[in-house]
Amino acid sequence: MTRRIATARVGRRVATAFCAAAALGCVSSTDLDSIKTQLQDIQLQVLQLQKQSPSKTEIAELQTAVSEQMQALVRAQADTRADLVALSGRIEQLEDKLEDTHFRLSQLSQQISATNQELQAVRSAAEEASARTSPPAAVVNPTDPQALYDTAYNDYLQGNYDLAILGFHQYSETYRGTELADNAVYWIGECYYRQGKFQKAIEQFDDVLTRFERSDRTPSTLLKKGYAYFELGQRAQGVVNLQSVIREYAGTDEAALASQRLEEMGIDPADGGH
Repeated sequence: MTRRIATARVGRRVATAFCAAAALGCVSSTDLDSIKTQLQDIQLQVLQLQKQSPSKTEIAELQTAVSEQMQALVRAQADTRADLVALSGRIEQLEDKLEDTHFRLSQLSQQISATNQELQAVRSAAEEASARTSPPAAVVNPTDPQALYDTAYNDYLQGNYDLAILGFHQYSETYRGTELADNAVYWIGECYYRQGKFQKAIEQFDDVLTRFERSDRTPSTLLKKGYAYFELGQRAQGVVNLQSVIREYAGTDEAALASQRLEEMGIDPADGGH
């Protein structure tokens, strides 16, 4: 629009100059120079307008570029919309799987609970049946040392450790001078060891070593005392006891067991772990 207005203005100036010359009826050299000058100015203005105004080709190229950018934008929006739809579908699938997993876990938890209840019921029934069918405890004559010892030992074998401790303790106090007195004290230590009362077990083993210096139970006592120290986390004390078994009772089963235990712990039985 600007270019058309400017061109119209230039045309009117040219027409005005020629009309003025025609009205005079004659054209002098001065008039011709004036018209020539005006024409030169007009040509200059036309050139400037041509330089400042875009051509049809440039406008067409610009329109093409704008159209391409719009199409690219539309395609990008379509791709983004498709990606969002796909992502939404994936999220829905994951939510469905998560819900299904929660449902299955709930069912499994209920099954485990039911199984535990059934197991507890079976155990209770078995304990009641055992209590009904178990024979009454034999009455032990405390004046018969062998019967007292055998009863306590049978209780130990059956896992009745509290009863075994009572029997062995009664024997060791009543029959101190017999050949089985050291065994009775030793088995009290074994009962405590089986119950996980390792400190009490060590005290009983020490009683064997103190009261019965020449007992044939000494190697076993030292061995189990070392084991008890290991259970309490007192590694150094345990190693000392096992090393004493190896050094003082070489060739015995207890010495072989002590060597095996030290080797399993990464300790050379020959040097006691030093």
